[in-house]
Formats: sequence, structure tokens, C-alpha cells
Amino acid sequence: MLRGSKVGLRARHEDDIPVLQADLYDDPVTHSRAQGSPWQPTMPGSKYSAVTVDDGAVSMAAFSVVDLGTEALVGTASLWGIDTHSRSAHLGVGILSSARGKGYGTDTVAVLCHYGFVVRGLHRLQIETLADNTAVLAMAENNGFVREGVMRSSAWVLGEFLDEALYGLLAEEWKPALPHS
Repeated sequence: MLRGSKVGLRARHEDDIPVLQADLYDDPVTHSRAQGSPWQPTMPGSKYSAVTVDDGAVSMAAFSVVDLGTEALVGTASLWGIDTHSRSAHLGVGILSSARGKGYGTDTVAVLCHYGFVVRGLHRLQIETLADNTAVLAMAENNGFVREGVMRSSAWVLGEFLDEALYGLLAEEWKPALPHS
């Protein structure tokens, strides 16, 4: 398990899937704002669920996020679009609705940075989010990510085009908050 100050990132367990699916992906609004794709219902246990992990995927590393004190599941995290040639990846974080506003997201991003830069040897990490997603904007900025631009009207979300903000962090700019294990 990778550890931050509040969270641990561990492999996805089978009993995590229904909790993550119900809270983060079964709601059309939450899914549409977070995934960049239209919502459609997914059967429980489907291999097409967004929270099902393919252990053989080389372009993605998916984790479940747990509270270090209680070991309770609080969300999901991933490095996706991992490019081993350019040594870059994108970050994805989903915090369960009951765990939001408690600093889990910011700590999750910090642990993902450790994983990306130290464990994987990447050079650049990137976050894209809807420009009005203040929680993710704060997670990025609190971890030293630099706002690199706005992609105007780039996301079709529930009947309208929305802007996306683009944030990047280079390995030499990264300042780890804590030693992570």
C-alpha cells in the first residue's frame, strides 16, 4: 500500500466495486461530470464497469483509496494514459460523496504524484477537469500543479459544452509533502 498523511492507495478489492459503482458511477450527473463520456446504466458485476480493474493494462494503474485510520474505502484513484516513451500520465481521483471535504482528495493527489514520479519514474503528470470543479482545482493547486490553460467548450456535459482546465506538474517542480511508502 502507498501511504499519504490521511489515505492509503491499495489494489482494488472485489467488495470495493459495488460501493464505488453505486456512489461514483450510477448517478448520471456525477458520472457525466467526472468521466467525459455519456452515462449509461451498467449491470452490477459487469466487466464494463468503470471501477473494474484490468490488472494487465499497461497504460493505467488503478487504486482504491482508504482512510489510514479506519481502513474504510473513501474513493478511487488512477494514473491513466501512461506514456512510457514521453514518461507522462494523467491523474484521476474520485472521492465518495460521504468522504468529500475532508482532505482525502488532496492527499490522494500527493500519493499519486509520489507513485508517478518516484515509483514509475515519470517526468510529467497532468490533470484535466471541468473549469468549475473547484474541488479538483484545489487538489491540483495544493499539490503544486500549474494551470497551463483552458480548453474552451471541450466537454459535452448533460446538454451543454463546458470549459476544461488543464494542469501540469513536472518531476523537477514536485515538492513531496511527506515521505510516502
